[in-house]
Amino acid sequence: VLLLSVLFLKRDMGKSKSKVPFTQLFSKTPAINVLSAARFFLFGARDVWFVVGLPLYLGAVLGWNFTNIGAFFACWVIGYGLVQAAAPTFLQRGGAAITDGATSQRWVLILMLVTAAIALSAMVEWQMGWVLVIGLGIFGVIFALNSAIHSFLILDYSDGDKVALNVGFYYMANAGGRLLGTIASGLLYLWFGLAGCLWGAVICLLLTWLISFRLPRHKPVGRFS
Repeated sequence: VLLLSVLFLKRDMGKSKSKVPFTQLFSKTPAINVLSAARFFLFGARDVWFVVGLPLYLGAVLGWNFTNIGAFFACWVIGYGLVQAAAPTFLQRGGAAITDGATSQRWVLILMLVTAAIALSAMVEWQMGWVLVIGLGIFGVIFALNSAIHSFLILDYSDGDKVALNVGFYYMANAGGRLLGTIASGLLYLWFGLAGCLWGAVICLLLTWLISFRLPRHKPVGRFS
């Protein structure tokens, strides 16, 4: 594959026709900036409890060993990928256009409610083994749908020569959210335990939901295909 790529792919593929200064990384399309901000907090909401807090809790509190924790997360990642791949088919069911910002906002709200339910269970420490296994599965499905909607919207909002720049800025926001979530996960678990990490995720999702109010509504074109 590498050899064929070197021989046949055009050298300028994926390159913008002009260099862009950092000050112009922000899109001139407000919807892209809003979507990137929503993406920032969406991925922060996942990693704020998923990256540090949850593995430590599974090992230190529930007594899971290294192999069990690793296998659990591996299965979660595989399942997450399968759901995201199937997201277009699932979201098309019912025939509604999915380029509407209200659709993204609705799924974020559902994810926030699920996360809040897990956080409440963590506060009272009710059946935490089952709650985390089942809750993380539900969280993963809904999170994958949210992520798929965002990834479609960024392409739908972009046009022409600026697609690579817009997508790059969007994924830069994605990476920034993950960095924030990772740092916050360790600090919140140290200070407040797993429940604190989960409430941190709820706050991030609340911010995502509020930001999503500014995404375009009722756009007439653009669907998963």
